[in-house]
Amino acid sequence: MGNGDTRVRGLAARAGGWSARHRWAAVGIWILFVVLAMGLGSAAGRVDVDEADQLKGETHTAARIIDDAGIKQPAGETVLIQSKDGSVKAADAEFKAAVADVVKAVEGTGEVTGVTSPYDTGTIAKDGRSALVQFDMRGDADTAADRVEPVLKAVAGVQKGHGSVRVAEIGSASMQKQYKDAFGNDFQQAELSAVPVALGILLIAFGALVAALLPVALAITAIMATMGLMGIVSHLQAMSDTANSVMLLVGMAVGVDYCLFYLRREREEREAGRDAGTALQIAAATSGRAIIVSGVTVCVAMAGMLFTGLSGFEAMGLASLMVVAVAMVGSVTVLPALLSLLGERVEKGRIPFLRRRKRAGGTESRFWTAVLKGVLAKPLVSVVVAAGALLAVAAPALGMKTSQLTLDQEFGDSLPMVQTYDRVNAAFPGGSEPASVVVRAKDINAPEVRQALADFKKQAIDSGASQGPIEIKLHDAQNVALVSVPLVGGSDMGKATKSLEKLRDEVRPATLGKVEGVQAPVTGQVAGNHDFNDQLIGSVVPVFAFVVVFAFLLMLLSFRSLTVAITSIVLNLLSVGAAYGILVAVFQHGWGASLVGAEGVGAIVTWLPLFLFVILFGLSMDYHVFVVSRIREARLRGRTTNDAIQHGVVTTAGVVTSAAVIMVAVFAIFGTLSMQSMKQMGVGLAAAVLIDATVIRGVLLPAVMALLGERNWYLPKWLHRMPDFTHDESPEALAPAVPDESEPLRV
Repeated sequence: MGNGDTRVRGLAARAGGWSARHRWAAVGIWILFVVLAMGLGSAAGRVDVDEADQLKGETHTAARIIDDAGIKQPAGETVLIQSKDGSVKAADAEFKAAVADVVKAVEGTGEVTGVTSPYDTGTIAKDGRSALVQFDMRGDADTAADRVEPVLKAVAGVQKGHGSVRVAEIGSASMQKQYKDAFGNDFQQAELSAVPVALGILLIAFGALVAALLPVALAITAIMATMGLMGIVSHLQAMSDTANSVMLLVGMAVGVDYCLFYLRREREEREAGRDAGTALQIAAATSGRAIIVSGVTVCVAMAGMLFTGLSGFEAMGLASLMVVAVAMVGSVTVLPALLSLLGERVEKGRIPFLRRRKRAGGTESRFWTAVLKGVLAKPLVSVVVAAGALLAVAAPALGMKTSQLTLDQEFGDSLPMVQTYDRVNAAFPGGSEPASVVVRAKDINAPEVRQALADFKKQAIDSGASQGPIEIKLHDAQNVALVSVPLVGGSDMGKATKSLEKLRDEVRPATLGKVEGVQAPVTGQVAGNHDFNDQLIGSVVPVFAFVVVFAFLLMLLSFRSLTVAITSIVLNLLSVGAAYGILVAVFQHGWGASLVGAEGVGAIVTWLPLFLFVILFGLSMDYHVFVVSRIREARLRGRTTNDAIQHGVVTTAGVVTSAAVIMVAVFAIFGTLSMQSMKQMGVGLAAAVLIDATVIRGVLLPAVMALLGERNWYLPKWLHRMPDFTHDESPEALAPAVPDESEPLRV
């Protein structure tokens, strides 16, 4: 084939060869697939995760009782009336006038129902300086945020007429509206800005518009197809908006990376003097195979989220898995077809000031050549220094504290509702996030049930779990009672959780638990957080074990080396550990938090460690597989181990650097959002990728491989019967066989 017979085998090589020979068919099939996926997904509609299915345990049981009973819980709202300087009290005429005006104003909007005065319900603080007017929004709670604006304006109007008291509204509808107004566009802008950022970096990397557009086009079409597939799959596994965002992040990262790997290798082979067909065939067999190995490994990592038992995580895992699979398939099929079609035209749209730099001997990086010279000269010192530095960075992770972030931790003082939330909790501990006991009985009005409800109400206060007021709302027709219990501890999640445990473990068994046939699961925000934490913690070990074991097996099969499989896992765990350490240092301890526009909130959001582990373990395999594959190629061609390591690292440095810069930039965008949880996710992902592409792949990996020498390719004889997923390279001289206890290096 122009430069001699180049033997290739394997799925990637066959797929690339077929696509190059049938390029119009390959492109047409891809376009048809994307259009069909979007069309079928749109026709099927999407099923989102139901609140009742989000969690297991008591929270799930309570939601099911309410759903089965057909009880539609409205969006509850509260207006705080509070003396500004403490001089006006609830018994004073001025205070009463403010309360009366609030009641009249909100009723006048026609958007509310069930308005109650604090003088009727007793929702007056013990010091007499604060009171609560409570009501419900009319209509569906899910859309209440769209109708709450007139109510907010009415409350603001009352405030203008009463300067001595503070009048402020808070509730599920008003909070959702403020959240949408403040941050609703943040996510959209962050997601949209990922595309021009990636394109800009690719323009710098390739210096040509057409070459830069290919990876972005592949990523976008993969994301579009996956969005359609999500609609179809959602009828089996419900999806969510969060799954959309994660899918877009992962899809953009891997879609661009895979295309970048393939395109850079094809260009490199052409620069080395090979004709277009041979260059494309070698790229298919080498980079194409690395893409498949990496893609399958990422898919396995994402599948780990399916073991959490949490619907939100399962949706994220499945959506991410699908976009990686679609991007992987597109990279080894439609991409070689497009490259074959474009030929030299892939260099169209040259950027004048970014002229292509041709280096003797290929595309080796001068910077990494210099770094590798020092690393390979003293590999033991390099391992000790690099590993020691990463372990030091990871050390703070040993003291990691996870928690669901409270409203003030999540948003700081950036929203007015945070101040109102804090004031309500200070005056009425637990009032803004009460526990809800869903009581179902054969006859809710039976004397023993009514007595048990009264006893529960009394003992909840006597036990110290609540300071009241405790409200009981009966639904006679459904034989259900909803008991609202403000928890002592309020916004302090630790104290509120202790109050919740008192309700569940002490008060309930001694009262409602004694009545036969009565169910009384305790739910609410605090209970939901508690149940979520318990379920998440319980899933950590199986998820970690699944991801690590299957990643190990994939690396073992792909490289037929026990050593490579073990070092891959160890280095990836070290990278994840360093990312954890940075998160804890910045967000838990507050070290350097101001540099990223964050605050030390004292905890890492509960879902993040497991999420980061799965995402990072998958994405870091991109670089690892790509670099190790190149080292193995060079070793097979007869280079010494150290020469092969240097060649593999420096020739991949450009593409790894470009891919890492894109990932870091995209993830850093999410680190600029105002929500602390999004900052933590963005900073954690960006830091981990940066460490992975520099310290791990540029220093630690080559140093470890240099120390191991030929033992890098060790495979026990009893494993020789494994399927051979390695690939042929070229007819250049092969390396000599390694010792007997290992499998010979072969093509």
